[in-house]
Amino acid sequence: MNDALMSVVLWILGITCVTLLGSWYTKRYNRSDLLIAMYVTFILVSQILAVKISEFDLGFGSFYAPSGILVFSITFLLTDIVNEKFGRKETHRMVFIAFITQVIMVAFFWLGDSLRPAPFWTMQDTWSEIFGFVPRVTVASWVSFLVSENLDAYIFSWFKKRTGGRHLWARNVFSSLPSLAIDTFIFIPLAFWGVASLWPLIMGQVLLKWLVGFINIPFMYINKSVLVSKNCMAQR
Repeated sequence: MNDALMSVVLWILGITCVTLLGSWYTKRYNRSDLLIAMYVTFILVSQILAVKISEFDLGFGSFYAPSGILVFSITFLLTDIVNEKFGRKETHRMVFIAFITQVIMVAFFWLGDSLRPAPFWTMQDTWSEIFGFVPRVTVASWVSFLVSENLDAYIFSWFKKRTGGRHLWARNVFSSLPSLAIDTFIFIPLAFWGVASLWPLIMGQVLLKWLVGFINIPFMYINKSVLVSKNCMAQR
């Protein structure tokens, strides 16, 4: 098994374990706090990983995108799970909580980077090169994040109302795909202008995000089956 295939397998296993754990917890306690904690964690981790540009070999071609793309794309699945279970207001609350944590993260990264290194610590340049770039990535993410995540919540809720709760796959796809594309067209120029060639990153990220969006469909159904029970009714 090559490295690319191994990464895909581990990623799918990761989605399965994380989302099913969150859905089981939600069913057991009728609370969204673990899903929100996972969502916030994935958002913050994806922004740190975004500093590294990676090559993704899909067999029919190689594409380039920030390393955090696979982690960040899962956040849209978590958004849809919370929206499906608790409604749009709870989803917007989750997005707001994640936004606040991003502001806090940038503040403390700046504080840590501004401290004078010990004379025997020789990794300051490496530290500054990596973590000094995170605030730019995070600020770029603030704009794209607030637009795309809230748009996803609105479209998902609107589609659910229009279809009377039917066609879960449709509202999952048609809320996530445009939101993922808009996120890319906002985020990449703001984060990597003057640092890397933008168009290959935009094309690679949109393609990979859409691929993840389609892969998310069966996971959405699996998680809904876990969430649905007589003693765990959705709150509106």
